[in-house]
Amino acid sequence: MKLEGKVAIITGAGRNIGEETARLLAAEGARIAVVDMDAGRGARVAADIRKAGGDAAEFVVDIASESDVRGLIDAVAERWGQAADILVNNAAISDNKHVLDITKEDWDRVIAVTLTGPFLLSRYFAKKLVEQQRPGAIVNVGSTSGFYGRKRAVAYAAAKGGVANLTRALAVQLAPHDIRVNAVIPNKIGSPVGKDEFDPTRPVVNLRGRVGVPLDMARAVLFMVSEDSDFIVGDMLFVDGGVTSMMAGE
Repeated sequence: MKLEGKVAIITGAGRNIGEETARLLAAEGARIAVVDMDAGRGARVAADIRKAGGDAAEFVVDIASESDVRGLIDAVAERWGQAADILVNNAAISDNKHVLDITKEDWDRVIAVTLTGPFLLSRYFAKKLVEQQRPGAIVNVGSTSGFYGRKRAVAYAAAKGGVANLTRALAVQLAPHDIRVNAVIPNKIGSPVGKDEFDPTRPVVNLRGRVGVPLDMARAVLFMVSEDSDFIVGDMLFVDGGVTSMMAGE
């Protein structure tokens, strides 16, 4: 097992990419902190992992709240007797609005969850590791929306653009503490952000000719948090079926 003895915190782990990542990392030996705002979803995923022979506990956390995040990091360390080794910043929300329609309240909430949340989690996760003089790995789940303009979701696009450079800044600042930081970048994988519905028949345009599924992302995350990627730092791994390699209109 690639992650035997490790403790992993995964946000938004009650469904879609987060859920599949929690299951895969658990199968590789990691003990999983299933973090989700929906208590029922988180409890279901944690229970499934335990039934499969793994070790998992659910945590209901508002990642935009500094006190919630600080409490999570401490609770995980207390639950497993050590600082978490792995952090997967997956949770996000989207506005799906045009700049002429979005309110400041909409904007603030998307930025708080999608950008400030990963900052807070990374800060307190890293502080705990530095205190215990332990190495670690952070993986931020970005989006192709953070690299290109789009017709809607102006706050989400801005937040994910911020996640990209947050990843680079964290990588530089945490490298001296043996904490590697990278990002994985999906495009239309699984259900849309914030939604449970997944339509595997929806048309897609990419170089693989199929819709992306959460397992595609989970495998990428596993690679980024394992020793297989030890020499990769501050990088963006695009898991998009080749969308970003295509010329618009092709």
